[in-house]
Amino acid sequence: MGLTYQPRLWTVVQCDFAGMVAPEMVKKRDVVVIARNKHNSQLVTVVPLSTTAPARVEDYHYALERNPRPDGDPHTVVWAKCDMLYTVSLARLELYYTRTRRGGRQYVAQTLSPTDQAGVMRGVCAALSIRMA
Repeated sequence: MGLTYQPRLWTVVQCDFAGMVAPEMVKKRDVVVIARNKHNSQLVTVVPLSTTAPARVEDYHYALERNPRPDGDPHTVVWAKCDMLYTVSLARLELYYTRTRRGGRQYVAQTLSPTDQAGVMRGVCAALSIRMA
């Protein structure tokens, strides 16, 4: 079930890209929300995250300081693929959750550190050929 609200900026969520056409992303993937749509409350812009290192590291790739998944291995390197921006519907997004002692779900909203935020934004600017001052 998708989200009913736009997550805060820099929140890491899961996005289901089912229905897209290859070579677009076609599976469930971790993403970071980098922009909320001002005119349509059902859309956000995201940058995909991946544990697969790029074949050739470019300016638009950024290795996060730590794995943002609450259940993830802290030693796994996670890459922001900033050249693959998507504007997606909230219906595709889900928060992470952990299990409670009683078997219920506790939703977790992970956000990127300020250092990672700056790195991802540099990568996005490189991907879009925007020069930062």
